[in-house]
Amino acid sequence: MAEVKMNGSKLGIVLFALVCSASTANSQEATLGEFEYINSCAQCHGLDGTGSGVLAEYLKSDVPDLTRLSEANGGIFPVAKVYSLIDGTEASGVHGTRGMPAWGFRYSEQAEEEMESFTIGFEDRRRAFVRMRILALVEYLSTLQPK
Repeated sequence: MAEVKMNGSKLGIVLFALVCSASTANSQEATLGEFEYINSCAQCHGLDGTGSGVLAEYLKSDVPDLTRLSEANGGIFPVAKVYSLIDGTEASGVHGTRGMPAWGFRYSEQAEEEMESFTIGFEDRRRAFVRMRILALVEYLSTLQPK
């Protein structure tokens, strides 16, 4: 297999283009956060976030209604708590333990290894890529809250 070498700015442009094209693969209106949600959460939580996903009936516990996160937190969206549940620093029921959340390492800094071939020598960029995924997902979840 041929090795492709890029300088930092070209690599950043390539990664940005991949993320943008992936986020619009199914819909021209989709954001990165919505793409991440559909890819990693909707199977259990449903497209609308109410816990009505196609896999929900097969789980041993009820799937939380993600549209009520703010309501359960005094009307304020709990950004830090949601972030820590996604990145695995706080284990939660069916999501599993920190070492193996239900979605694998997609939202942990261990996901950096997945991108190693693209970003050798760019550890900060790998970390930033994972954080970008999580922040985009957290932002999207905040939009599911009733006004």
